[in-house]
Amino acid sequence: MPHFDLVLRGGTLVDGTGAAPFEADVAIKDGRIAAIGPFAGRGDEEIDAKGHIVTPGFVDIHTHYDGQAIWSSNLAPSSQHGVTSVVMGNCGVGFAPCREADRDLLVSVMEGVEDIPEIVMTKGLNWEWESFPQYLDALERRPHDIDFATQIPHSALRVYAMGRRGAERETATSDDLALMQRLVKEAIEVGALGFATSRIFIHRTRDGAHIPSYDAAEGELTAIAQTLKELNRGTLQFVLGAPGRDLPSEVELVARLARTSGRPASFSLAQDNSNPDGWRRALAVAARANDAGAQVRAQVLPRGVGIIVGHDVSINPFCLCPSYQALTRLAFEEKIAAMRDPAVRARLLSEAPMDPVAPLAVMGRHFERMFPFRDPPDYEPPLSQSIAARARAEGRTALELAYDLLLEENGRAKLYVILTNYAAGNLDCVLEMMQSSETVLGLGDGGAHYGMICDSGYPTFLLTHWSRDRRGARLPLPLAIKSLAHDPAAAVGLNDRGVIAPGYKADLNIIDFAALRLPAPVVVNDLPAGGRRLMQDAHGYVATIVSGEIIRRDGAATGKLPGRLVRGAQEARA
Repeated sequence: MPHFDLVLRGGTLVDGTGAAPFEADVAIKDGRIAAIGPFAGRGDEEIDAKGHIVTPGFVDIHTHYDGQAIWSSNLAPSSQHGVTSVVMGNCGVGFAPCREADRDLLVSVMEGVEDIPEIVMTKGLNWEWESFPQYLDALERRPHDIDFATQIPHSALRVYAMGRRGAERETATSDDLALMQRLVKEAIEVGALGFATSRIFIHRTRDGAHIPSYDAAEGELTAIAQTLKELNRGTLQFVLGAPGRDLPSEVELVARLARTSGRPASFSLAQDNSNPDGWRRALAVAARANDAGAQVRAQVLPRGVGIIVGHDVSINPFCLCPSYQALTRLAFEEKIAAMRDPAVRARLLSEAPMDPVAPLAVMGRHFERMFPFRDPPDYEPPLSQSIAARARAEGRTALELAYDLLLEENGRAKLYVILTNYAAGNLDCVLEMMQSSETVLGLGDGGAHYGMICDSGYPTFLLTHWSRDRRGARLPLPLAIKSLAHDPAAAVGLNDRGVIAPGYKADLNIIDFAALRLPAPVVVNDLPAGGRRLMQDAHGYVATIVSGEIIRRDGAATGKLPGRLVRGAQEARA
């Protein structure tokens, strides 16, 4: 009789292919799926999955665990939401390659772009590397709960190749380009999954300067694309948004680089609330490119891209007011007590905000798309509940209403600003995006935006909102699971996971679908130096399994750390 390491009995398999669910057993041996039942045989451990769905582990191809993977073995919140593989190094920001003299610069870039406090990185990064291969070795020395792959980031690459000229965004010389090509080749050969860059104007350093990769010349990007062509390996990832260039023209650039490299390319996409149809034009460009033989996909989030504002996170409507800046030096409880003083209230309501260093700070006053953020959170609220709409109905200013709401819950109440995907006051455009063959899910941003954004829980949101609870059009569960597992894995060449089939990696979830729930994010202080971050848990994950080992059971970590650095693309094994 066959013997297995682990057997899941009687679950309803939603296998990642988009096929209809079916009841079966799953047997695991040596970290791989060995058989799908019913079958004879026993396991060293068996789990009764009857009445639950069994899915492949989810894959998030857009995260920023570049620092967290150095100082922590747990890649949460992603691992709390059924994610078993992540890709980091996105947006062209990261920590390798890096000379000692440039460490502060790369920290400044990461702090400005990804809202990771400098003290967290100063305390958490051990800098046991200079080259990209040395960085991968440093990552590999620490075991993790889930698998992770990385990309070589353009800003770090540029600074390493060009020094201060790279940071100041001078045009690369032929010698600079040759060195960048050698470094990219070295990174891909030791296991980088691809190359990532950002061209968007809101990505700034801590001091407000454009990041090194911003608006890099097409010739520079073409040289890197040619390196991937020579290797016939790697992917390209872009954040677009250079001023003076509309999105379709930027996607044309991505398409040209995809054709030059012959490799898959992706770019972040969302509906601009002020330009509701622009995303459709961008996808039309990608579709034409793909019809001509390119491989271009848009990464999309299955809800609005938004920020969480409040007094115990990074941004609120008053954070740029001079009087509020003085209050930040107080202990939290003292600050909230001061804000209850009518004189302080009057002063803050009358003060004009200062010019921001970080462009996202101004989003704290987008009252037309700002909503109360309760538990459980509503990610598709009606426009009638916006702070602006409620204030008009109550005959007062939106600023006054926001002031009062944020003092609730002992000053820890939150508001939610939906920056994109919400022009019509609903998520219908998101459903259209998800149904497009030119898109792939991503943009969880785990490991970044610690005090502003908490989107790593999007797999749980997709399953609860889009496949179970939403009023109106939904996404069938088999397609939702496929979009969380198989499709993102295939988009970056991780072809050994994302499907429940013999030979595939034994990354799996057992989920009580009826009980699945997404509570509101909470603030915790568990980063290096006591740094703060938003964390969002989930309820209903019976077990999450990585390489055949149970890393989470009934919502709690087991202490098992089977996660490993994934070096390069992976092939399916029958």
